Amino acid sequence: MMTLLHILAKAIRNISILSLLVCLGGLCSCQNSSSETWVIGFSQCVDNDAWRQAMLGEMRKELAFYPELQLIYKNADGSSQQQLHDIQALMSEGIDILIVSPNEAAPITPLVEEIYHSGIPVIVVDRKIASKTYTAFVGGDNYEIGRIAGKYAASLLSQGGNILEVTGLPGSTPAQERHQGFINFLEAFPNLYTLDTINGEWEREVARHKLQDSLQHFPNADLIFAHNDMMALAAREVLRQQKDSLGIKVLGVDGIAGPGLGLDMVNQGILDATFMYPTGGDKAIQVARNILTGQPYEKENILQTTVIDSSNVKVIKLQSDKILEQQQEIVRQQHAIKEQLSIYRSQRTLLYVVIISLASAIALGAYALYSLREKQLTNQQLKAQNEKITEQRNQIMKMAQETEEANQAKFQFFTNISHEFRTPLTLILASVDDMLEESQVASGAMKQDLRLMHKNASRLLRLINQLLDFRRLEHNKIKVKVSKGDLVAFLQEVYTAFERTACKREMDFQFIALQPVLEMHFDASMLDKVFFNLLSNAFKFTPDGGKIQVIIEKDTRSNSARIRVIDNGRGMAAEHASHAFDRFYQGEQYQSMGTGLGLSLSKELIERHGGTIGVSSEKGMGSCFDILLPLNAKHWSSDEIAEQPVAQSSNQYYVEEVSQEKVTEEAAVHYQEADTTVLVIEDHEDLRNFLVRKLQQKYQVFAASDGQDGLEQAYAQVPDLIVSDVMMPGQDGLTIARTLKNDLRTSHIPIILLTARNSPEQQMEGLSTGVDAYVIKPFHPKLLLEQIDKLLWNREQLRRRFAGIENTSDPPPVAVPDLDQQFLARVSSIIQQHLSESELSVNAIARELGLSRVQLYRKVKALLGVGINDHIKIQRLKKAKELLQQPDLTIAEVAYAVGFSSPAYFSTVFKSYYDQSPSDFVRNAPSIS
Repeated sequence: MMTLLHILAKAIRNISILSLLVCLGGLCSCQNSSSETWVIGFSQCVDNDAWRQAMLGEMRKELAFYPELQLIYKNADGSSQQQLHDIQALMSEGIDILIVSPNEAAPITPLVEEIYHSGIPVIVVDRKIASKTYTAFVGGDNYEIGRIAGKYAASLLSQGGNILEVTGLPGSTPAQERHQGFINFLEAFPNLYTLDTINGEWEREVARHKLQDSLQHFPNADLIFAHNDMMALAAREVLRQQKDSLGIKVLGVDGIAGPGLGLDMVNQGILDATFMYPTGGDKAIQVARNILTGQPYEKENILQTTVIDSSNVKVIKLQSDKILEQQQEIVRQQHAIKEQLSIYRSQRTLLYVVIISLASAIALGAYALYSLREKQLTNQQLKAQNEKITEQRNQIMKMAQETEEANQAKFQFFTNISHEFRTPLTLILASVDDMLEESQVASGAMKQDLRLMHKNASRLLRLINQLLDFRRLEHNKIKVKVSKGDLVAFLQEVYTAFERTACKREMDFQFIALQPVLEMHFDASMLDKVFFNLLSNAFKFTPDGGKIQVIIEKDTRSNSARIRVIDNGRGMAAEHASHAFDRFYQGEQYQSMGTGLGLSLSKELIERHGGTIGVSSEKGMGSCFDILLPLNAKHWSSDEIAEQPVAQSSNQYYVEEVSQEKVTEEAAVHYQEADTTVLVIEDHEDLRNFLVRKLQQKYQVFAASDGQDGLEQAYAQVPDLIVSDVMMPGQDGLTIARTLKNDLRTSHIPIILLTARNSPEQQMEGLSTGVDAYVIKPFHPKLLLEQIDKLLWNREQLRRRFAGIENTSDPPPVAVPDLDQQFLARVSSIIQQHLSESELSVNAIARELGLSRVQLYRKVKALLGVGINDHIKIQRLKKAKELLQQPDLTIAEVAYAVGFSSPAYFSTVFKSYYDQSPSDFVRNAPSIS
C-alpha cells in the first residue's frame, strides 16, 4: 500500500515539474532548433486496448520534454509477420534506435538480434524476446505478478477451491511468465486446484467464447484469474449469464485508470481485484535518450506492481483521477503555450520585417545617392568616350575607304595577272597540240608525256577561269543574261561532249528526258559550266565500267525543271555531303577532290537563276545531284533578258580531264640494275603513271594507288626502295613510313617521301619518322633518280659491311638502323646455336624469328647481299676456319662440328670459298698453342 502511494506521489510531483518544463521548453524552442535530432522507431504488437494506448500516450507525453527526439510509430495489429515487415520498414527510414513490443517472442528474435549486431540499439518493452541480445528491457516483472496473483488467490480461497486461468498468447513472454509464477506459488497449497488454463489471446471476445465452454465443463470453479482486465471483464460477463456462478471471484491484470478500465471495474465491484502492470512508456523514452546521448542506463528496467482491490481502490482512484486532471491541464497548457509561441513568432517575424524594411530603405537611399553620383561620373565618361568613338569612327570610315580602294586594286591586279596566266597557257596548249599532230611523236613515251602536259595545262586553265569567275561573282561583275531556249536540247549537247569518253571507259552513260521539250529562259554560258562540272565530277569519281545518268523532267508542284546527275561511284559520307557546296571544302578525299571550287561555283550560278541544288550521297554507293530551275520567266527583269542566245563557253578541258585514253607504250628499257625493285605509292593517277614510266627504265617497278595498298605490297614484295607521296586518303605517307620502319620485315627498306609541304617544321616531321630522303614538289625526275641511286649505293655499302668485306677505301656507309642490327644479331645467334646441326633449315630460323621463308630470304638478301642459305654456309666456314687452327682437331671433326654432312663435301665447299683445301690451310696456318 505504501509503495503504491509513493508511486502516485512521485507521479504528481513529476506532473508539476512537467508543466514548468513545457513552458520553459516552449520559450527556448528557438534555441534548440539547431541541436542534433534523433529518430526513434517504435513497433507495437497491437494498440486496440487501453493499456497499449496508455503506453503510447506516456511516450508522447515524455517526448514533449525532448524536442530533439522524433518518434515513428508502427502498429502490427497482432500479427507477427506484419511486425517483422514494420521493423524492416523502420530500418529503411534510417532510425537511430528501435523500441519494440514483441507480439510473440520466437518469430521476432532473429531480426532483433540482426539489428542489434548491426549497431542499432534495441529497447524491448513489455514482452521479452527469446534471447538476451538487446540493449535494454523496460517492463514489469510478469513472473512476480503471477506470484502475487497466486498469493492473493490463496488468501481468498483459504479453505481451498478450484481455479480457472485465462492466459494471453502462448508465444508471448508475459503470458508464459505470469502463468509460471501463478502455478509455482499455488504448488504450496494442495487444497487449490487449477481446473483449466484457457488461451484468451489477450482478447475480450476470444476469452468470452472460450470461458462459456469451459464453465459448462467446470461449473464448480471458485475463482477466475485472467491475464489482463479485458479478459477478466469477459469472465464477469459470462458469470452474470449463469445465476448460480455469481459468487465466483474474478481477478485481472493491468489496473489502468480511466472510465470502464481496470481501476474503475474494481471500484464498481465488477472485478474483485486487479494487479497494477505499469506500461513503462515514459521510462522507455528516458532510457532511449540516455542511450543516444551516451548517458548511463540500466539494461534491465523492472517496473514495480501492486494489488488493487476494495481496500485501496478508493484512494488510488482519487489519485488517478487527480493525475488525469493534471494531465489534461498539461495538455491545455501546452495548447496555450503553442498559441503564445505562434503569436510570439508572428510578432517576431513582423518585427524582423519592419527592421529589414527600415534597413532596406536606408540602404536604398544610400544606394540612390551613390547611383546618382556614379551616374554623373558615368555621363562624363560616356561623353568623353562618345567623342573618342566619333573620332575612331571617322578614322575607320577613312580606313574602310582606303581598304576598298586597295581591294579594288587587288581585284584588278588579280584579274590582270589571271589574264596574263591564260595567255602563256594558251600558247602552251597550242604548241602541245601541234606537237601531238606531228608524225614523229605520234606514238611512244613522248606522246604520252605530251598528253599529260596538255591535260594538266587544261586543268590549270580551268582552275584560273574558276578563280576569275569567283572574283567576278564576289564583286557582282557577272550579270545574268538569259534567253529563251530548249533546256533538253541544251543538256543533250553537254551529254554528247562526254559520250566519247564514256565509250572509251566502257561506262553505261544515259541521257533520259521525260519531256521532249522544256522551254525556259536561262543563261547558257553559266549553265554549261554547272553541268560540265557535275558530269566531270561524276566521271572522275566513277570507275571504268560504272554507270552515270542525266535525267530531266518537269516538276509540276513547283513549276520547275528538275535535272538529276546520278552515278554509282565512290560517293561521300553524310557529314561530308552536307558541306559539298562549301567554298574550298575538300572533304575526306582531300587530295583527289581538287580545290573545292567547282561545286561552290555551280551553286552560285544556279542560285543566280533562282534555282536550288542539293546532293544525296552514300559512301561507296554513289551520289545524286538534284537541280531545280524555275520555268516561270516573271522573275527576270528586262535588263537580264537578252534578245540573242549567249554563246556557250568552251568546256573541252572538263572532258579531257576525265578522259583516260591509253597509249600503247614501247617496251621498257632494262639495264643491269633491273633486278632492283622499287615500290611507288601515289594516289594521283597521272603522277603515279609518270613516276612508273620514268623509273621503269632502270628498275623493276610496282605501283600502289593508296596507303593501304602500299603497305600490303610492301609486305608482299619487300622492295629494295619505296617512293611515297605524303598527302593521301586513308593512311598518309608519314604513317606508312612510321609503320614500315618499325616493322622487322621492312625496317631495312629506304623510303623517299614526295610532298608539297616544304616548311622546315614539316620536313623535320617527315624525317623524324625514319625516312631516308624528303623530296619537295615540284621536282626534277633526274634529281629523284640521283636520290634513288645514292640510297641504293648506301644500302650496298651496308651489305658489304654486314658481310665482312667492306672496302676501307670507300667512304663510311650510313648509320645502321637499330632494328636491322638487332635482326642480324639474332639471326647470327640462332645460326651459332645450331651450327653443328647439319639439318638446320631456313624454315626453322624463319619460325623462330616470326617471319615467312620468303620474307626472311628477302630481308637477309637486302642486308647482306646473299641468300639465307649462303649466309649459313659462310658462318659455318668462318667457324671451321677458327677450329682448323686448333692442332687437337682433325679435319673430319671440324667438318661435323660446323654442321657439314661429310668431310668430303666440307673440303669442296671450303676450297671453293677460300681457294685452298682445309689441309693446305692447316699446313700454312700458324698453330695455336
